[in-house]
Amino acid sequence: MLWGVAHLAAERRKTGLALMAAYVLMLAGVLTVFTAFSANLLSLAVQPRWLTVLTVALVVIALAWTGVIVWSFLLVRPDRSDTVGRFLTTTLAVALCALVLAPTAYATRLAYLSRDVVNSLFPATTGSSPVVAQDPFNGADRVNFLLLGADAAPGRPGVRTDSMTVASVDTETGATVLFGLPRNLQQVQLPEGPAKARFPYGFTGSGPGTPGLLNEVFQYAEDNPDMVPGVERGKRGPALLKQTISDILGITVDHYAMVDMKGFAEIIDAMGGVKVTIKEPIVYGRHREGLLAAGTRKLSGQEALWYGRSRTDSDDYVRMGRQKCLLNAVAKQADPMTVLNSFERLAAATKRAISTDLPQNLLPAVVDLSQKVKSAKIRSLSFVPPLITTADPDWYLIRRKVSQALDEQSAAKPATAAHTPAETQSPDDPVNLDATCG
Repeated sequence: MLWGVAHLAAERRKTGLALMAAYVLMLAGVLTVFTAFSANLLSLAVQPRWLTVLTVALVVIALAWTGVIVWSFLLVRPDRSDTVGRFLTTTLAVALCALVLAPTAYATRLAYLSRDVVNSLFPATTGSSPVVAQDPFNGADRVNFLLLGADAAPGRPGVRTDSMTVASVDTETGATVLFGLPRNLQQVQLPEGPAKARFPYGFTGSGPGTPGLLNEVFQYAEDNPDMVPGVERGKRGPALLKQTISDILGITVDHYAMVDMKGFAEIIDAMGGVKVTIKEPIVYGRHREGLLAAGTRKLSGQEALWYGRSRTDSDDYVRMGRQKCLLNAVAKQADPMTVLNSFERLAAATKRAISTDLPQNLLPAVVDLSQKVKSAKIRSLSFVPPLITTADPDWYLIRRKVSQALDEQSAAKPATAAHTPAETQSPDDPVNLDATCG
């Protein structure tokens, strides 16, 4: 347990003192890392290079510690004639070795899984400007993430992005506004270029069988390479949808992340569930086979999926509101210990369920930003009736509301945070999700 004690007992004072000094220095280094640099640990956990360094360091320390235990045992073990003493000390030495090696093996496994997830999900390079540690967002006051929920159910060809939310995050404070776009938005204006040339008066779909809704743009781009020239399959849909939504909202969508509906349920289960407040009972299923009762409760993955997906006795717009509440709940409850305790399940579910264009070199900055988001206000503005008419949207009004919401948040002072939404907001203003979601 303390390096060098056995050597002192065996009158090997220089070796014993040297081992004690090494032990104290090692502990001091570990404590320094976990105190002075604790804020950077999560950032290091998403960098494959540092994960490799951590793995090597852990293995070296574990082997050195095991070597000291065995060395100490050999110095002070009882004589062969003391059978009981030999058995007890041997058992103790083996137990101490296991006490050191088992946590190291577990930590090494976590580091391997982390590196695998990062390398699988996040592109290693990006065509944008290089990331500078002092200013990873290149001087931007806000960074905008497009969050997509994809419904790729069996029997339904292609991917429908039924949930589309842009999270606009203040890079300094983490204050966030969620802009929700309905899946049934029509006459969507596509960006300049081949897409605009094909649909000069707005997106109309691929034929009589498709109504030409916003949730069809992703798959249409995937099926028609000429819509986004030079972009490979799997990236055409995100590229066109990002450009399209950027034009709709009047802000640049920087990155996207898409989660498959079934995979989302697996992620929630891996977290151990998510706690939400259900204001009205929610019936779900095509044959009304399920019911989520009103009240504050922890939902399983399947229940959370239906909470954010059900339209029985409601509509798309009520569902959009619940989706924002669910995003808020997950953001607040996905603490590091929860993630660590179910890391292997989360890693497997994440690899199956999520796709993104977020580059690896930006991950440390995004992790730091996410910690600010957890402690900041998350507000929501959904472009649904009566604010807009989905069949004939007022694009100017949408951009004006987005600009107004961002300006108001930027100008907000800490003293105004105590005001209730009823005191400061009109029906069309962003809603404080912490107040509406329980």
